[in-house]
Amino acid sequence: MAKIQAIRGMNDILPEQSPVWQYVEDTVRRVLSQYGYQEIRMPVVEQTELFKRSIGEVTDIVEKEMYTFEDRNGDSLTLRPEGTAGCVRAAEQHGLLFNQTRRLWYTGPMFRHERPQKGRYRQFHQIGVECFGMAGPDIDAELLILTARLWQQLGLVEHTRLEINSIGSAQSRRNFRSALVDYLSDYIEELDDDSKRRLESNPLRILDSKNARTQEILEHAPALDDYLDEDSRSHFQTLKTLLDAAGISYTINPRLVRGLDYYGKTVFEWITDSLGAQGTVCAGGRYDGLVEQLGGKPTVAVGFAMGLERLILLLETLDLIPASVNGNADIYVTAMGERAMAPALELAEALRSMLPGAVVISHCGGGSFKSQMKKADRSGARYAIVLGENELASDTVGLKPLRTDDEQRGIGRAELPTVLRDLLA
Repeated sequence: MAKIQAIRGMNDILPEQSPVWQYVEDTVRRVLSQYGYQEIRMPVVEQTELFKRSIGEVTDIVEKEMYTFEDRNGDSLTLRPEGTAGCVRAAEQHGLLFNQTRRLWYTGPMFRHERPQKGRYRQFHQIGVECFGMAGPDIDAELLILTARLWQQLGLVEHTRLEINSIGSAQSRRNFRSALVDYLSDYIEELDDDSKRRLESNPLRILDSKNARTQEILEHAPALDDYLDEDSRSHFQTLKTLLDAAGISYTINPRLVRGLDYYGKTVFEWITDSLGAQGTVCAGGRYDGLVEQLGGKPTVAVGFAMGLERLILLLETLDLIPASVNGNADIYVTAMGERAMAPALELAEALRSMLPGAVVISHCGGGSFKSQMKKADRSGARYAIVLGENELASDTVGLKPLRTDDEQRGIGRAELPTVLRDLLA
């Protein structure tokens, strides 16, 4: 019988890889906590209508990439392709938004049926941050300052750059869209296939085209900046002033529009040049109309998302994972003989209580001294504790260094925690 394999583009994260994930997740969690952000957890399955109404029915995600199915009741359900819509739904459903400000974050898997490639998968993991009820550019600036602090914590300051833009109000975009369509219609035969399709459905996305000829045509296209309303222009100017005051470097990219329909005013991307074409590691912007669009009271909002697979790939590519992030044990407790089994388990439990930061593995399954030492070595532990007949009789243990050439030595049970505490420090 053939073995069942994982679905293409949906990858296992193996025990040897998990410590790196935990390191990144813990770093993000620590930074977000410093800024007072609260975690929210949403289901991975939502009503399909939620994403059609929020993302936009004519976006690539809704048209081509969503995992949608009917359940036994005939309801159309979708595995979430992104987190913002679900976060808005949850916050509105549970009364978190009315006359309140909220700083929320979440993490978990997202699903899109697209061609798997390096750093992009069909099941991928995101950390998302969403802020509600704050209309000014100061919260936009805080999100970018927060992210810059995260890059500093991860060692990525020199390897990321910030691009920002303002795409204005809905009316601004309608006016610009009309002018852009009129201009591009004269070049329709020269546009790439994706741009031809988007000309009718989502023309602003043509600005993102990677096709060289399309980019040449866009050189003389109408500029979005010329169609900005005064409120958006003032908002963007203040944002730039705040970023300058905070020492955050940025580039204004007039063609940055983002791929989701709900964005307006501020949009931004953090980009790296170290991963080839897959260069965006964090992106977001304002979506002041989305809560109302999903049936809630008008509520201003701004947020971002970062893909964990791509972020981890960047850290590994640049060799920025600290050596201490290895998932190894600190201490491996062996039991030589049946009489030593219970005392060894008891000793390991006592060490976990007295050394709360240490990883202590108890050997289970018996075996010779040689085989137990091999397993101790494979665990990555720094020290093995040897407990056998002689040690039980003398109320001592053998302390064997596993990462140096130092000899094993005997230590009294009573002084062992103090010795280990000093060695591990």
